[in-house]
Amino acid sequence: MLKKPTASLVAALFVGMVWGQIDLNQATEIQLDGLNGLGPRTTRYILAERQQGPFRDWRDVMQRIKGIGPKKAAHLSEQGLQVKGLGYAQAPGASPVAKPKHAATPQHN
Repeated sequence: MLKKPTASLVAALFVGMVWGQIDLNQATEIQLDGLNGLGPRTTRYILAERQQGPFRDWRDVMQRIKGIGPKKAAHLSEQGLQVKGLGYAQAPGASPVAKPKHAATPQHN
């Protein structure tokens, strides 16, 4: 009977960990792997780049990490990823992510 509450508790803790604020310069491999949009290869690359020096800001991340551009940065930031305490939308110079254009609705005369 303990399996169900234990599984629920583990799931709740995992969701809390993923949706909490995670600073890229402090994040563990497990925390980064838990983010939707980052796979093991990108996570290892981030950790290796971080050893060369901390990320200064989101622009620095996008320059140093192949595959992370404005859209991916916004997506990761929505999940709680930050660089020096700032989400992507809060970062100075962050470009807005283009929203998909909807097909024009026909106008009836």
